[in-house]
Amino acid sequence: MALVQENHTLDLSPESSPKTTPSLHEILEKQRTAFRLAGAPDLAHRLASLEKIQRILIDHKDAWAKAISEDFGNRSRHETLMAEIFTSVTSVKHCRKHLAKWMRPKKAPIAMQFKPGRGKIFYQALGVVGIIAPWNYPLQLAIIPVAQALAAGNRVMLKPSELTPRTSELLKQTFADNFSEDEVAVITGGPDIGATFSTLPFDHLFYTGSTNVGRLVMQAAARNLTPVTLELGGKSPVVVGEDCNIDKAIGSITGGKLLNAGQTCVAPDYAFVPAAKLDTFVKAFETTAAKLYPTLAGNEQYTSIVADRHYQRIRGLLDDAKAKGAKILEFNPKNEDLAAQRKIAPTLVLDATEDMKIMHEEIFGPVMPVLTYKTEDEAVEYINAHPRPLALYYFGDNAEARDNVLARTTSGGACVNETLFHVAQEELPFGGVGPSGSGAYHGLTGFKTFSHEKSVFYQSRINGVWMFRPPYGRLFNMVIKTLIGK
Repeated sequence: MALVQENHTLDLSPESSPKTTPSLHEILEKQRTAFRLAGAPDLAHRLASLEKIQRILIDHKDAWAKAISEDFGNRSRHETLMAEIFTSVTSVKHCRKHLAKWMRPKKAPIAMQFKPGRGKIFYQALGVVGIIAPWNYPLQLAIIPVAQALAAGNRVMLKPSELTPRTSELLKQTFADNFSEDEVAVITGGPDIGATFSTLPFDHLFYTGSTNVGRLVMQAAARNLTPVTLELGGKSPVVVGEDCNIDKAIGSITGGKLLNAGQTCVAPDYAFVPAAKLDTFVKAFETTAAKLYPTLAGNEQYTSIVADRHYQRIRGLLDDAKAKGAKILEFNPKNEDLAAQRKIAPTLVLDATEDMKIMHEEIFGPVMPVLTYKTEDEAVEYINAHPRPLALYYFGDNAEARDNVLARTTSGGACVNETLFHVAQEELPFGGVGPSGSGAYHGLTGFKTFSHEKSVFYQSRINGVWMFRPPYGRLFNMVIKTLIGK
């Protein structure tokens, strides 16, 4: 993943000493002191905080759509309502519904030799959580981790992306209107602020963004032994099974690729198609893209690329692929000039090879290389020879073939006969593996991510532990032999 693709530009060198360092440390100390004095909030307080966040989302939905669209140059209002507001509200509602149950101590089984002792697991707030949010879904990927951190009883410092400044300012304003700074503080600013933020001694640091910056964030956090959750990205493949009905599958594949103009961490990055069905797939993609977006330049539902450097990066990937022999198919139904709006037409790349940058960098745009295979094993071998992706999508009705691909590949998550929607399931953990991330959140998993699971053993008044204490003799030898076995 190229540096130009990163959500945050960070300089984490020890020599970096931004002028804002004292104020960030002061906010952190204010939150830490408040947590120490007041302790973790009770259930009622946490539920009230979640209700505030829900109101922030719903009451300001028009302002969110406007701010995000202006940050992108053009961002579909419908996509914002669906992928930012709806998903975030659903997550918050899920937290509110289940929080009381999540907070209760859980009984833990105790080995027979230690009974009648008892075991329990308590979920304790960590303290102050730092959250670094990206630009591609600047509301959802900020709000959901903030809500889950608050549900777990923490205080939060949030650093949204500098690439979406209007959205970041609206986050700062709405949270300031609803929370004191020692509960939730939104920190805006550029790379210097981001650099300092990553080096703060949080009780947990949660980062969503690129793999390259994720490495830097982890390095910075390691200086303080701060636990880190990394939600990264990667090249998520689509495997079109040999028995797949492409006409049925193409709507999900095309829709998943073109949502937010491909600027989605779990967007299908490239597709594997049976060689005999390549022409069918290309034609179906072209037809479906034209149905979804009959026009592009004047279509408010077709999203722009967020910034010029990201637009130029994607065009550079296409130029590199074309120069090295790839066939570039751009589907622009009205042959409109899109450059002024930073829009890129839905595009397929055929005959892509390993020496092309587009096969190594996460594309993050409405461009999809299409590879072919003779057997599905070829697709599996290719996927396994590359960094583990954040998502994998399989299309086909053959259960044996489907299970073979799912069992033999490793990805953060997967969908069968669908794209993207595994992320919207609050009962399913969401996270990556290896280069695509570390740790997970959503639902109960998110509550646990931002909690400390404290184990407590309750000794019974009558117990046999005295047999394990010196002086050791015949009784001990007999007991330990029985426990260990021959």
